[in-house]
Amino acid sequence: MKTVMITGGAEGIGRATALHFANKGYVVSILDPNREAGIELIRWIRREGGKAQFIPGDVANDEDVKRWFRIAREEMEQLDVFINNAGISMNGSMLDLPLSSFDRVMQVNLRGTFHCSQLAAKWMELYQKGSIIHLASTRALMSEADTEAYSASKGGILALTHAMAISLGRYGIRVNAISPGWIETADWKAAAQATVPEHSRADREQHPVGRVGKPQDIAEACLFLAEDTSSFMTGQNLVIDGGMTR
Repeated sequence: MKTVMITGGAEGIGRATALHFANKGYVVSILDPNREAGIELIRWIRREGGKAQFIPGDVANDEDVKRWFRIAREEMEQLDVFINNAGISMNGSMLDLPLSSFDRVMQVNLRGTFHCSQLAAKWMELYQKGSIIHLASTRALMSEADTEAYSASKGGILALTHAMAISLGRYGIRVNAISPGWIETADWKAAAQATVPEHSRADREQHPVGRVGKPQDIAEACLFLAEDTSSFMTGQNLVIDGGMTR
């Protein structure tokens, strides 16, 4: 069976992606700080006949990440796909944003992506194949006031994508990114926190396709980049935003 590891896999885009890959027959391993949401998701996947494991942890904590990889390697013979989905934002006035907030966003979004990718690549290199997928954002390409930390971290992820694609190509490892636009995740949280999303006509009309994005839109793209159907793609960034940035 193919395998996938997903950071931030308990809620939102990560939750939908974990479920989608499990439904396609992948063994799924997720790391997420939300224990309630993670356990709930693993039970959901197993009820539907899938195989999955959940490890509570923070991608900015090196020991949490190393422990996750140790446990995953005990359960999985090899690693086929790694998805860097974990991300946070701490927005605030650029004139007043604490440096500690900027640093925390970088630790999770950018450093966490690099560290996890490094460990994943060392495992994949043993088999001379693999796909690493980064979740960036349209914030790396277009601006909104007072989003400097988040935008910078996502721009860094795009740079990591093409740099890693060149470095890891010799090992048969492909590296690509996805930049989601507005993706509604209110109904993809732990059951106790999930709400039914409501969007106005103006919300929908911001998108040429006529709707706000869903986590499943990104999950489908992740599966495409994971499979051999995208075997001639590496170092690329797929913008999935319903046309909003255009």
